[in-house]
Amino acid sequence: MIPFTRDFSLEATRPDAAEIAALAAILPPGTPVFLTAVPTVRSSEVVAAAAGLRKAALEPVAHIAARRLSSAAQLSEMLAGLRGEANMRRLLVIGGDVDSSGAFPDALAVIQKGRLRELGFEAIAIGGYPEGHPRIAQAVLEAALDKKIAAARAAGLSVSIVSQFSFSAERILAWLRQLRACGISVPVKVGLAGPASLTALLRYAKRCGVSASLRGLMLGAATGLIGHAGPDPIIAALAAAGDLAIAPHYFSFGGAVETARYACEAAAGRIAAGCAMAQSIN
Repeated sequence: MIPFTRDFSLEATRPDAAEIAALAAILPPGTPVFLTAVPTVRSSEVVAAAAGLRKAALEPVAHIAARRLSSAAQLSEMLAGLRGEANMRRLLVIGGDVDSSGAFPDALAVIQKGRLRELGFEAIAIGGYPEGHPRIAQAVLEAALDKKIAAARAAGLSVSIVSQFSFSAERILAWLRQLRACGISVPVKVGLAGPASLTALLRYAKRCGVSASLRGLMLGAATGLIGHAGPDPIIAALAAAGDLAIAPHYFSFGGAVETARYACEAAAGRIAAGCAMAQSIN
């Protein structure tokens, strides 16, 4: 068994009742299931999905995309629904890759002004970027991370980091070690792409600006760690790196149910970690 794989979380997009039931049949009770921020999904749909996950004994965690909020009232209404109908206590607060059109220009503004603790939320996660961000300079990312952690603590919220997915163990490890060297000791959920087709992974890599990983994919160097085998080499490399206070966070590009099966297999130690370590990861 690879110990850090046990405390995993995963993402789901618009899970309906059938998908929630399937997830509940696979996942251990209390597994965090993050509800992605999709522009076409209404707040009421997010609240309904969160309530369904809670009834299924799973832990719903909603994405709050700051720049997609039209007003402070919209945020308050959504949060009240998530607390009242789903007993949600945790959020992932992100900027959202659109231009600001409302009261919150970035994730920091939501943390500072969103009254999260007052509304009953206890913990937040914030974004991290092992390969940088396509629209934000590295120095700005680093300064914003420090500010968000400080603001969360000042608001009485526990804080963790959930990273963007990457296909490069070397980039992930370099980023993690830099975080720790800078004194950032909060828990980190490392973003990993769950089992999916190469076509789907290429599409999402382009959309999310994972440029270094995408180059590796295009050259064929990373074909051993994708497809429907899951991110075995990255898991093996992270496990070999020692205790970095991390756990996996799976992006479910191939579907939440298939990703849940893979995550449980990885948590049980049934992945090809031995052969994965021999592969070149870049």
